[in-house]
Amino acid sequence: MRPGRPLNLLLVALGAMFLQQTFASIGRYMPPVIAPAIIDDLRFDAAWVGIYVGLGAASALAVQLGCGSFILRHGALRMSQVALLLLAAGLAAAATGSLWMFALSAIIGGGGSAVSTPASSHLLGRYSPPRYAPLVFSLKQTAVPAGLLLLGLLGPLFSNWGGWRFSLLMAALGCAVFAVMLQPLRREFDSDRIPSKRFHLSDFGTTLKVVLRTRELRNLSAACFAFNGLQTVFTAYFVVFVVEMGHSLAEAGLVFSVATFVAVPCRILWGWVGSTRAAPGPMLGMLAVGMAAGTVLMGFSGPHWPLALLGLVASILSATALSWHGVLLAETARLAPEGNRGGATGGVLSFGQTGALLMPVFYAGVLALGGSHGLGFICCGVPTLAVGLALLRPVRAA
Repeated sequence: MRPGRPLNLLLVALGAMFLQQTFASIGRYMPPVIAPAIIDDLRFDAAWVGIYVGLGAASALAVQLGCGSFILRHGALRMSQVALLLLAAGLAAAATGSLWMFALSAIIGGGGSAVSTPASSHLLGRYSPPRYAPLVFSLKQTAVPAGLLLLGLLGPLFSNWGGWRFSLLMAALGCAVFAVMLQPLRREFDSDRIPSKRFHLSDFGTTLKVVLRTRELRNLSAACFAFNGLQTVFTAYFVVFVVEMGHSLAEAGLVFSVATFVAVPCRILWGWVGSTRAAPGPMLGMLAVGMAAGTVLMGFSGPHWPLALLGLVASILSATALSWHGVLLAETARLAPEGNRGGATGGVLSFGQTGALLMPVFYAGVLALGGSHGLGFICCGVPTLAVGLALLRPVRAA
């Protein structure tokens, strides 16, 4: 192998997985981002957004616990293609406008998006230098806020042009087209697949045992639960929150886009810090405390707040609740058993999906009972504060 070839392969893998995650985030979050238009047209209650997100998270939980065997058998790149095609199918189902098809969309799309991160982690883990893995994974994970940025701009724009159904179908088309474009890369990036690997129901238990066996992976699982739950609540409800305070969908989408853009440099920054300056545990603890502070500020916001101030608070949440992924995923890949990075990543992320399942439903319950978005945000920030204090405790003792 020529000296420059490993670097070239790393760059190609990083670029491919960056775009894969961009389209995956578009496919997963397009319905919640344009939810105000859907709610207005179909006369749904806003609390149904949480149910939609919760169904997607339940599907993702099951898929992430069992996807490790499929990644080993078919290859990380092939499973990335499958993920994008499932997301395209889910978006097309939602475009019908039927309540039952929305439920099916959440299940299909949640399963598709669940495969994308373990597959990309498995692939990048092969080509990343261990020391710089947090930076490499963080660069890849900037695709998520990049996708949300595009959603905040294009979702309302497409909805104004052709309606919310047009927005969903355009996102579905993008996911399907890029899945096909990945095919030429499969020979190299799926060269480590194990065709004889079979899926067994016991794989679910095996995956859980892998991530619960060591204290470090247990801590990462707890952090993923709290962080992913809050992130899901923020992405699902922030636009609805701003619109219900009297602002237009376009204004809410713009604020959401600007805020989520903050996560792009922050993910790179945290990845660089995690590669050169700080241990992952304390760093994730500080981010957790920042998330809790952001939810408190969100809880005190109201209709009298200008858009700029709402954007500032959202940016705090973006810099923390949308920016932890690279460090946590790189640390998971480092601690995973050799050859099982995808499975271990899926196991840790399954706890994240549990948070993504429970917190939006809990938020919807708070909203239905008390009618307060602010109280919902504060309640969802409590687990992040608990995790942050736990991760920082060894630092204080030292």
